[in-house]
Amino acid sequence: METLNATSLAEKALEQGKGILRLAPTWVPRSFCVPGRRIKLHPDDYYVLGGKRGGIDERWLSSTTPAKNGPLTGENEGLSQIVFNDGGKEVQFLLRDAVAELKGELIGERLWNEYQSWPMYSKFFDNMGPLPHHVHHNDEHAAKIGQLGKPEAYYFPPQLNNHGGDFPYTFFGLTPGTTKEQVLECLKNFTKGDNKITNISQAYRLEPGTGWDVPPGLLHAPGSLCTYEPQKASDVFAMYQSLVNEAIIDEDLLWNGTPPEERGNFDQLVEVLDWDLNLDPNMMQNRFMRPKPVRPVAEMEAEGYLETWICYKNEAFSAKELTVLPGQTVTIRDSAAYGLIMMQGRGTMGVWEIETPALIRYGQLTNDEFFVSENAAREGVTITNASQTDPIVMLKHFGPGNPDLVL
Repeated sequence: METLNATSLAEKALEQGKGILRLAPTWVPRSFCVPGRRIKLHPDDYYVLGGKRGGIDERWLSSTTPAKNGPLTGENEGLSQIVFNDGGKEVQFLLRDAVAELKGELIGERLWNEYQSWPMYSKFFDNMGPLPHHVHHNDEHAAKIGQLGKPEAYYFPPQLNNHGGDFPYTFFGLTPGTTKEQVLECLKNFTKGDNKITNISQAYRLEPGTGWDVPPGLLHAPGSLCTYEPQKASDVFAMYQSLVNEAIIDEDLLWNGTPPEERGNFDQLVEVLDWDLNLDPNMMQNRFMRPKPVRPVAEMEAEGYLETWICYKNEAFSAKELTVLPGQTVTIRDSAAYGLIMMQGRGTMGVWEIETPALIRYGQLTNDEFFVSENAAREGVTITNASQTDPIVMLKHFGPGNPDLVL
């Protein structure tokens, strides 16, 4: 749909949803990944985009950030679409266009005035094996290629982790005592098979229902649990490990994120690393996250719900898990706009029916993903759990500077 037509629908869609927008599923392939098959996509559709594109192992949520997937990247790949009922006909247009038109009316004046965009997104990352040890650049280094830096965080939803995949452990950072010369040697050996960079790192076992904070500049090799991953609105990265699960990583991914004139400069790759973060002897204490209740648990349960902070260590975003108990109706207020994805249960949310699909075809619309405007969040979102036995569980992702995040 043309932008002019799309943006003219934004106000109507916001009014139709009473401040809540319905979003279509956004599927993203990765050529260097093998799908873990836990994100509810139909088994016939994981390779629906063709072998050259690789398998679909990500679903992007509340995204106004295009995926950086090389020359074969599809039009609007990675960008969330709003679903609008226009006279009985369902039409779709970009969340990015709605933000550009509605500005503070949608995301709040605070965020619009500072960013002129929705400055984060989340995703499900679902790989059968581990990813290579890699790094996301900070703002300073990302600016050299015209991008933003990328902090991110992980949460491992129990509902999507019926199995742990091939390697449910994540390497973080470098072993204390590691020298820059050791890292340089690994990087220079990138094209010689296994450069063995994880020999100078350490892995941590992943536990469903918990998470990790991953600032820019920190090396990490994500393990094979299905991961909910809030992050800053960027897709910048560089792979520093050359062999993973017996698969060779293309050298181009080592230099991804490096300015063309610096390609071949291994010192530049080391400079991207935040040395103090990578050698932190208290990695577990400083980066691991267990859920934290937003209020006293007994008070919330008496009102029919339970809400916890699940990502709370980075200023660039935050996330909550909301559980509405069976048969209950609750009104939940937040001070900021947010996107949400249903993990379990069914019922209503404002004017919308909400439900958690068991299986989704590529291109199929669902009632499991929404975007809540700041005004609607402040007024309160009323949720009714239609089941007498099954809780509603949803994950909510917020932009920078969430006023409610006080721990």
